[in-house]
Amino acid sequence: MSSIEVQPSSIQLDSSITIATTTTTTTTPKTPTPTHSHRHRHRRSLTPSKKSLSSILARLHAGYFRISLAFGSQALLWKILRQTTTHNNNTTTETIIKPSPLLDVFHNLPLTASFLLWTLSFLILISLSLFYLLRCFFHFHLVKAELLHHVGVNYLFAPWTSWLLLLQSTPIFISPKGFPHLVLWWAFSIPIIVLDVKIYGQWFTTEKKFLSMVANPTSQLSVLGNLVGARAAAKMGWKESAVCMFSLGMAHYLVLFVTLYQRLSGGDRLPAMLRPVFFLFLAVPSMASLAWSSISGSYDTESKMLFFLSLFLFASLVSRPTLFKKSMRKFNIAWWAYSFPLTMLALAAAEYAQEVKGHAAAALMLIISGLSLLVFIGLLLFTLLNAAKLLCENDPILSFAKDPMA
Repeated sequence: MSSIEVQPSSIQLDSSITIATTTTTTTTPKTPTPTHSHRHRHRRSLTPSKKSLSSILARLHAGYFRISLAFGSQALLWKILRQTTTHNNNTTTETIIKPSPLLDVFHNLPLTASFLLWTLSFLILISLSLFYLLRCFFHFHLVKAELLHHVGVNYLFAPWTSWLLLLQSTPIFISPKGFPHLVLWWAFSIPIIVLDVKIYGQWFTTEKKFLSMVANPTSQLSVLGNLVGARAAAKMGWKESAVCMFSLGMAHYLVLFVTLYQRLSGGDRLPAMLRPVFFLFLAVPSMASLAWSSISGSYDTESKMLFFLSLFLFASLVSRPTLFKKSMRKFNIAWWAYSFPLTMLALAAAEYAQEVKGHAAAALMLIISGLSLLVFIGLLLFTLLNAAKLLCENDPILSFAKDPMA
């Protein structure tokens, strides 16, 4: 009996010893050991200071040239508004229309402010160009993927269009018919023509990138590049080159406009964050009216028809604010897509008011120009307040490398 009673105690003692040892072994590692995720997080927190330039170049896609487009067009608007006057140049009509005094509101704009705006536009554009040139050198695979993307490729027109706008908005004391203008026009127009051959050619020659599959509102940037180049050539006196670029842009604009209006399968592939680019619909006819008036020498009926079309498209977009509701929840570089088209509409309104000389046209010019200036200043303030969000990782254009159509 006694032997039988001793064995359970020994077993119980052994079990208590084992439990104690297991508890001690399990409770001893109380000091946290650095895991792989912690090490990776710690390493990632140390690397931005070393790789800040590389990360900036990797995220600085061509869509950031929306800022230079807005600055360049605003500088051109200030230059044209200073040239508006109540002097009536129309001596062929039987009834002389009394010019509106509203046309002289912007005529007294300080020349210094216009020159400072042009200088700031030049500094911003040359900074973006240098950074993108470094991106081409250090991240050429991203530039190549951007070239093959159905949205990213259209923004490759933006740098050259920005330079052409800046060329047209040069201060008044610089002659637009000088030899430097001629050389710069060729330097900025040849890349646009090369991109035209690539994009327009693949619309009817390739099997994967039909226009109905890749067309989106950003595709109108290719047309804008040709129209801006046509106006610049007309201002230099090169009428044949201006007609060539104008016809090239407008022929493809008609096809593109019909395709986008039909809302085929390619139209719904635009992320909600990029919906501000819908305002490019009113930028193309506005720029076309300016280009044609420079070619023909007057703001004739064809230019007025294009201007009225842009007004209709502007009213259609403004009356549907829910379309842009999702894109306005968080600041994004795509917001700058509002400024450039509105400024183009203001430029066309200024040319129209200068030709018509009526009170209604002058009031329309004041309203649209004021709205363009308010949007421009508002975007500038938002950008300064959200400078840390400019190079964000969730930019929809940064997904071009993973796009199945690329």
